[in-house]
Amino acid sequence: MTRIRLTRRSLIVAGTSVMATGIPGLLSPARAKGLEPTRSMRGGSNNYRPDAPIVDKIGGGGFWMTGTVRRAGDEAPLEGQRIQIWAHTTEGHERDPQSHGATLTNAQGAFRLEMPQIVPAFGQPHGHLAYDSGDFETVFLRPVMSSASDTSLEAHFVLVAA
Repeated sequence: MTRIRLTRRSLIVAGTSVMATGIPGLLSPARAKGLEPTRSMRGGSNNYRPDAPIVDKIGGGGFWMTGTVRRAGDEAPLEGQRIQIWAHTTEGHERDPQSHGATLTNAQGAFRLEMPQIVPAFGQPHGHLAYDSGDFETVFLRPVMSSASDTSLEAHFVLVAA
């Protein structure tokens, strides 16, 4: 017996499908394209340190780097994947060892690491993140904050097998 899991998202999708195609649209199977892989960003690998240690927190904290890691195509969350994070902060430059740390994703593919406040480097407040567990292709991200006063930055990885 197939069990249908009702979530807010599934109800919204079903309601939109009914409005767009009527009841017959619900009866024919949908073919999702899935998520496209995340491409490495230019400048994302600057000051990368292979094998940065897994840490509970970088420095004194106060700023949060968060995000998710999913598999391309089926959007499955990827647990236990290593995400390295580094940035120019109030406590050090992005090339300094104390400005680097790594964390692992949870069962939902989410990661979260506290670090010191990011400050502008080269005119832009930005962070660096790397997926480097090895099961999938390495991806480097360099997301820019909308404001130097932001206290969090979010980045999402969609990975393809190595």
